[in-house]
Amino acid sequence: MADHDSIEPQKAQEKRQCPLDSAIPDHLRTERALPAKTPRDHQPPFPAYVARFPRETAGIVMAVIGAQYGSESMVDEASQAKLRSFVAGESAPPVADWASVVDDDGFYNVAVLAYWPSKEAHDDWAARSGFDAWWAGIEPGQYSHGWFLERLHCPIDRLETILSSCALAEGAANLRSSWSGQVRAHSYWGSMRDRLAAAQTDRLEGEPSGDGGSGGRQRTSGRVRVPGRKNLAVIRSGQDWSDTRGEERELYLKSIHPVLKAGMGFLSRDGHEVGCRSCRLMEIVKPETRKADTERTFGLAYFDDLASLESWVKDHPTHHAIFGSFTRLASKLQGDLALRLCHEVFVLNREDQEFVYIDCHPGTGMMGKCT
Repeated sequence: MADHDSIEPQKAQEKRQCPLDSAIPDHLRTERALPAKTPRDHQPPFPAYVARFPRETAGIVMAVIGAQYGSESMVDEASQAKLRSFVAGESAPPVADWASVVDDDGFYNVAVLAYWPSKEAHDDWAARSGFDAWWAGIEPGQYSHGWFLERLHCPIDRLETILSSCALAEGAANLRSSWSGQVRAHSYWGSMRDRLAAAQTDRLEGEPSGDGGSGGRQRTSGRVRVPGRKNLAVIRSGQDWSDTRGEERELYLKSIHPVLKAGMGFLSRDGHEVGCRSCRLMEIVKPETRKADTERTFGLAYFDDLASLESWVKDHPTHHAIFGSFTRLASKLQGDLALRLCHEVFVLNREDQEFVYIDCHPGTGMMGKCT
């Protein structure tokens, strides 16, 4: 999901066809006060790339806007049409990914993950589309279902991406101006931190966390706002197996995807043990039908800080199992894979986070472990 196990080789023979690129763009590079973790003489075993954003980009905004139902059969089309209307037309965000998940409490959640290239662009959308006025006007109990909004502003030096192929662009990478060449900063523990421009001079430390807990199991009414946390780490880690065939497809579906689901399930149920405050393994869906037939999934997880995410990646058996399953697939197929993988990581200032839940059950999102 992160660091060297988030991206596996697409074609091993592609490696080292050209000089390796820096994951941090030139205009964000500075003299390091904190040393990189790159091993001496490190040569990545396979190619990986990062998204390059326009030089003028100061930060991006991602908003997760969703509805929560007791079951999928309870979805109401009026609310879904309203949600679709906010991300369509002239004021539409440049990126809008629709996804769904049945959470640990059995509730069906469907959401749009929208992205903007600046806070100004987001604020203009929120006003012109009428979203902010509509959201502020929702009264608890007004709908037969819940609503949630998780809105994040990420300064560009606190964002990193990594992709196994330039054929895949997901989430923030769709705001890019170009791709990097093959980068050096991957396939070792700590490479995720090394790709963050802010980490050249900032340890990005979080704050002490409570013991978490599993959250409630009953639906409650009301509007709940969860405060932000210092240097909250957010990771969206995607898997696209739509182009796999034959043995690769069979191996992915039988040997890898179940292990991935188990790892994400641990983070969702028991993530407080490792500093994970929320995790959803979501399926990309079509907005009009909500059918999950795209053969694309992603994990969306919120960790206390970057160190907590790194610790789970490096030390926990659930992540070791994910890494091991990908490694075996790559080895068996000699690195010639149609499977596409990517992730994006944000490390957020406290004031750049907004978490609001209306009539959602108390285990939803950041409510579940908001101690």
